[in-house]
Amino acid sequence: MIQLTDKKDCCGCFGCKTICPKQCISMEMDNEGFHYPKINYSLCIDCGLCNRVCPVLNRYPSQSSGIRVFACKNQNEPIRLSSSSGGIFSLLAEDILARNGVVFGARFDSDYTVYHDYTEKISDLPLFRGSKYMHSRIEDSYKKAERFLKDDRQVLFTGTPCHIAGLKHFLRKDYDNLLAVDVICHGSPSPAVFKKYVNELTENEPISDIQFRDKTEGWSKYSFCVTYTKNGNKIHFRQPAKENNYMRGFIKGLYLRPSCHDCPSKNFTSGSDLTLADYWGIDNIYPEMNDGKGISMVVTYTDKGYHFFNSITPKLEIKESSPEHAKENNPAICVSVEKNPERESFFKEFASHSFSDSINQFILPYKDKEPTLYDRIKWKWEALQKSLRLNKK
Repeated sequence: MIQLTDKKDCCGCFGCKTICPKQCISMEMDNEGFHYPKINYSLCIDCGLCNRVCPVLNRYPSQSSGIRVFACKNQNEPIRLSSSSGGIFSLLAEDILARNGVVFGARFDSDYTVYHDYTEKISDLPLFRGSKYMHSRIEDSYKKAERFLKDDRQVLFTGTPCHIAGLKHFLRKDYDNLLAVDVICHGSPSPAVFKKYVNELTENEPISDIQFRDKTEGWSKYSFCVTYTKNGNKIHFRQPAKENNYMRGFIKGLYLRPSCHDCPSKNFTSGSDLTLADYWGIDNIYPEMNDGKGISMVVTYTDKGYHFFNSITPKLEIKESSPEHAKENNPAICVSVEKNPERESFFKEFASHSFSDSINQFILPYKDKEPTLYDRIKWKWEALQKSLRLNKK
């Protein structure tokens, strides 16, 4: 049976719960808002499947050799503007659905926490579009995906690298009809922290929309937006991400899942076919591509991944890049975010105070302090050196 002695050794993929033949593992939320496995030992038959499916205990080798990197954007401008970056997910999803396939991804539930679900309809794709900076509950999506795969349906499964690693370990075999796509991930913030923040912001009024990456002010200056109703009036709150306290706390790693600080699926080790991300740094190689509306970076690892990506290229503006440039400008593809030394202090405050009172102690003192050129060069250099060390392993 799986033994969890340190919370950093669980990425919350739900794989152990899903694979257990006796259903003796439940996922329970801790006081930080993250789910961890709890075992009913009276039902456990010690089959060991939970250990074999765990992405932390079973890490894939790096797929860094033979990868190809592309900068691209969807030629359908409305779709691109409603997407976080270049609108590539929507094209892949439409291609899969056109083959009578199924698309899995993260969406909001009724109280605006995030969970994994699937759709068989193009009209549902807006629900899965866009970044959601919160840990997504997989629930039984692995089991549902397996059922569709065994029925010979095409399946697109999208998620963070640890979600994809959990899926691949759960399936225990390769499926030609599975397209596994991950995203470059900074880390998974606590759903409990986000819920408290939004409830305070909206004063518990009904919410109709949340966008973490609104592009009204442009792709590189995106904003956090919440739309809600108060006293019968619709209120549209928009704030630049760099000024929004929730986003600032997320970037600073104040309330990420402990496993995110030593991610088991970084550095091309998730087992995915494709990686999607923003192509930060595009101005250094293809400045003419940047119209301020979003550009995607696509990394292909497998022949299957390249084949599916190639099938949508007629609908893209696209240029090939290099792995070196991708790593330099998107270090999170290889390197886990450092643990914030104030993390424990924040959660102690959070347990007994409002989000605003808790976050202000750790964010506001730095609100007007922008990183210097030296800081940015130093951070890039440290990330590059760490990436090189990982690639030598």
